[in-house]
Amino acid sequence: MTLSAVVAPATSDGPAPRRGTIGGSSSARLGAASGITLGTAVLWLSLLVLLPLAAVIAKSTAGGWTGFWHALTAPGAAQALRLTILSALAVTAINAVMGTLIAWVLVRDDFPGRRLVEVLIDIPFALPTIVAGLVLLALYGPTSPIGVNLLGTQRAVAFALLFVTLPFVVRTVQPVLIALDTEAEQAAASLGAGRLATFRRVVLPVILPAVVSGAALAFARAMGEYGSVLLISGGVNHARVSSMYAFQQIQNADYAGASATATVLLVVSLLVIVTLDVIQRRAARRG
Repeated sequence: MTLSAVVAPATSDGPAPRRGTIGGSSSARLGAASGITLGTAVLWLSLLVLLPLAAVIAKSTAGGWTGFWHALTAPGAAQALRLTILSALAVTAINAVMGTLIAWVLVRDDFPGRRLVEVLIDIPFALPTIVAGLVLLALYGPTSPIGVNLLGTQRAVAFALLFVTLPFVVRTVQPVLIALDTEAEQAAASLGAGRLATFRRVVLPVILPAVVSGAALAFARAMGEYGSVLLISGGVNHARVSSMYAFQQIQNADYAGASATATVLLVVSLLVIVTLDVIQRRAARRG
């Protein structure tokens, strides 16, 4: 049998099926089962996410845009939003670096107590947030065994957010490092590249999407955190995050003010997460 006979296309009397079709029908057309599954997923997502978010936004603008702006520019609301956003951004940047470093050590280094560190990383996941606040208060409160009292300070809020968001980056980057082939690193080293250059040019482009994904999760958690900062903040105004401010407004029956604060948190979170998602996709395409 010749090569031309192998690669020659088979002929038939009927018309050839169109490109992008399966069994003569368009692949873009959903079957009955797929349509039911998609409809159920959209309905469930709407009930749990879309409709509650729409209700909050509608409640925040019940008094018109003037009332919405007045609720946001109130001294307590503006200060809480500023502290929440700046703290979340700072914590995300710190944990993006330190979480990647910890993941690298856990994957690439073998040392005594490694399994214990693996367990410790997941403790913020397992602890209820109010218990996390109690833990931080015991260490950084008025009776601190190390003599550091951060109760009622903005630094205490940052420490609480660092504690609860650290595992996100570590656990997102760690599987990527485990699956990473080290042959490219060895080849770069054999060509004279130093460790820093090898990490920057070989490893970082591969793990960057995971780092960005973990950072997005950490930022979202930091923006909505409540329990861990409740105790360590001491309830003072200058250390009160937006979730605490919104809860106070609800207690005062100011639902429009609480909804306005929640709407701003929602918009900021969406903008940051979408931006990080764009960075992640670009990094993945380059990789």
